[in-house]
Amino acid sequence: MLNVGDAAPDFSTTDQAGNPVALADFKGRQVVLYFYPKDSTPGCTIEARAFRDAFESFKKKGAAVLGVSKDSPGSHKKFADKEGLPFPLLMDEDMKIIKAYEAWGDRSIVGRIFSGVMRKTFLIGPDGRIRAVFPHVSPSRHAQEVLAALE
Repeated sequence: MLNVGDAAPDFSTTDQAGNPVALADFKGRQVVLYFYPKDSTPGCTIEARAFRDAFESFKKKGAAVLGVSKDSPGSHKKFADKEGLPFPLLMDEDMKIIKAYEAWGDRSIVGRIFSGVMRKTFLIGPDGRIRAVFPHVSPSRHAQEVLAALE
């Protein structure tokens, strides 16, 4: 289990535009790495919009915001374009990043239990270590909760 103080698992992938993105690219900066179940679904849209609306505040604090799901590049691009997301959505169709960050597990919707991507966020410090873990996320309030943790 990943805990505060642990080294953040390294990763290398591409974003919705096909640009290469690696955790190492952000050395010396704080990184908000948020995992979400599916592009363009109600809760995920609310959460993405909250990060979008607070994006300038994250930038002022020197933090990068990165979203991760297992959706396709086309789905990510459509979602990012439609919602005007100013931050990268990372490709993880093979779920290597999702599994490395333990963001895959049992979820429940309307009493039905199934395995899927969990809504979970990690705040990674400039030293590459996990500063905070948010295992239970409210889509509408989460961006502000993460901003407060950057104080």
